[in-house]
Amino acid sequence: MKNLLLSRANREFLIFLFFFALSGAFWLMMRLNETSEQEVRVVVRYTNIRKNAVLTSGETDTLRVTISDKGFNIISYLYGQVHRPQEIDFAAFANADGTGIVGSSEVKKIVSKELLASTKIISIKPDRLTFFYNNGESKRVPVLFKGTATPQQLYFVSEKKVTPDSVTIYASRQRLDSIKAVYTEEHNYSNLRDTLIVTTSIAAINGVKTIPDRVNVTFVTDVLAEVRIDNIPIEGINMPDNKVLRTFPAKTSVHFVTGTKRYRNISTADFRIVADYAEFGKSTSQKCNIYLTTMPKGISNPRLEVSQVDYLIEEKQQ
Repeated sequence: MKNLLLSRANREFLIFLFFFALSGAFWLMMRLNETSEQEVRVVVRYTNIRKNAVLTSGETDTLRVTISDKGFNIISYLYGQVHRPQEIDFAAFANADGTGIVGSSEVKKIVSKELLASTKIISIKPDRLTFFYNNGESKRVPVLFKGTATPQQLYFVSEKKVTPDSVTIYASRQRLDSIKAVYTEEHNYSNLRDTLIVTTSIAAINGVKTIPDRVNVTFVTDVLAEVRIDNIPIEGINMPDNKVLRTFPAKTSVHFVTGTKRYRNISTADFRIVADYAEFGKSTSQKCNIYLTTMPKGISNPRLEVSQVDYLIEEKQQ
């Protein structure tokens, strides 16, 4: 190894590496000594919040600050002090109407106090901060999924469940009265075959705080099947008290499409088929129309085996 390292070729290579590293160090020092611009993120945190006040716009904000300085100082900002949250006194800026505004001059002052004297601020975005709060007013609202869930061919989404199905929102009284539900962030899923569970955030609403702000959405899939339920009785509605409807046949069937799992829990009691006396009572036809008025959830394309039946109106026995 000693002979290998001290050979002429290797000595020349090592000398080359030394001067290459040395020139690289000089180049880096020259670059860091030059003035450049860089965007840094400054987190601000609201403090001194009253006990009965609830911030509905979040307890922190992030400022995107473009600064100009020498490279050595830029590096210190990227990995040093500006990563510490800067504090804003809630009580100093809160107004009686449930809002607070930190003006551009105050924002610049908050940022400047953590910068070196040689650092120049090019821009601050946003240049002013607005926060919202209330005195604890809240209400419970349902959570709705926003987006689409498309199954594979011969499958369908038999159930879509949001957990928890409702959340607590804090906002001004006027805003609370106007919000009937909140939505998840938009998601689109395709080619579903197996049950899918996703965690998603509640879509942000300006001036509204949501607890919790994340929910689980479950999509249950099932295999499509075209099935039939038999022996569903036909019922007369709007019949006079002294009359009884007899239909021939007295029972019929319903065809529909549903999942194989859902089909196991469906029975004739889940359906209602009726003939309306208000429609056929004054008709001279020997047939009356029948309608499917009640059906279980989770089925599609329901249709009756027949749409008309023979009928007879009898007087009730006293």
